[in-house]
Amino acid sequence: MFRIAICDNESLFAEELKELLSGYMMEKGLVFEIDIYGSGEALIELGIEVIKYTAVFLDINMEKIDGIKAAEKIREVSREVFIVFVTAFVNYSLEGYRLDVVRYLLKGNVDFPSMVNECVDALVDKLSYSVTKREFDFKEGKREISLERLLYVESNLHKLEFHVMEDDLKIYTMYETLNALESKLVAKDFVRIHQSYLVNIKYIKNVVRYKVVLTNGIELVIPKARYTYVKEQFILYQGEV
Repeated sequence: MFRIAICDNESLFAEELKELLSGYMMEKGLVFEIDIYGSGEALIELGIEVIKYTAVFLDINMEKIDGIKAAEKIREVSREVFIVFVTAFVNYSLEGYRLDVVRYLLKGNVDFPSMVNECVDALVDKLSYSVTKREFDFKEGKREISLERLLYVESNLHKLEFHVMEDDLKIYTMYETLNALESKLVAKDFVRIHQSYLVNIKYIKNVVRYKVVLTNGIELVIPKARYTYVKEQFILYQGEV
């Protein structure tokens, strides 16, 4: 999952950038979260928690703590977070080299949307981020979906219900056994938590009291016999991301 922070004291511009990023990532079938911070101070208050972000889009020209200082603070705790400078000026190349900046996005440029798209492509390339799509023959018709967007699959009355994140949560159905589907997705970060549920582990927020809590608040029951296994898989995954 891409976790992105936008740090800019111009709220209208920050929302515009968020919309551009969201639109292109949706088009690419990527799973993402975007948070907006209105000042450098608000961002660096995260401390070590800033490493939860895949990339940070920093406005260079902010009051008090500007983008350069914020980037320096990020680099004190992580060299892995990708930094993108957003600026109205082009004379920061030395700072960009020193702070290992991925791209500069020039405010006011007529090609700004395409610059944002190219920047996302560069981030995907740097992460070796591959989106796996699979075509399924649903009752609603054949459809190719990104496995990144498949939240969980439920077996219900001899059919499978695919809960897929698109513009909102969609449910597609097909006749297939969950055992057969599990064998196809065994290496794709899906975990069988119940005879009736196959869950994308990326979307498990917590495992507690014989249930999984998903990031959208949905709770699914875990049988006692599977609880230890599911808990172990969740802990292992948390250690990898």
